[in-house]
Amino acid sequence: MKLLFDENLAPSLAPALEALFPDSAHVDALGLGSADDAAVREYARTHGFTIVTKDADFHERATLLGYPPKIVWIRRGNCSTREIERILRDHAEALRELDEDKNAGILSLL
Repeated sequence: MKLLFDENLAPSLAPALEALFPDSAHVDALGLGSADDAAVREYARTHGFTIVTKDADFHERATLLGYPPKIVWIRRGNCSTREIERILRDHAEALRELDEDKNAGILSLL
């Protein structure tokens, strides 16, 4: 499972979680830092990424347009990068289940 971290998350998350989610990337590293959500969504769909975001817009797009890409929506207010990393580590199995479930498209984490 490859994660694509949205602009609203720290670029350091991709290397921090490399052991759990190899080949993950941040939008900045792919030249998508200033791209709109539609371009990020299309890149993720084309390249087999699951988008990780704190942005409700990706949830709304997924509801309208379907999957792929799948979305991990972190619904936590202001919090540290370390806390985001912990949330993703604590829910690694749920992320894998999302990836494997052909009928699921969004995982909401608090």
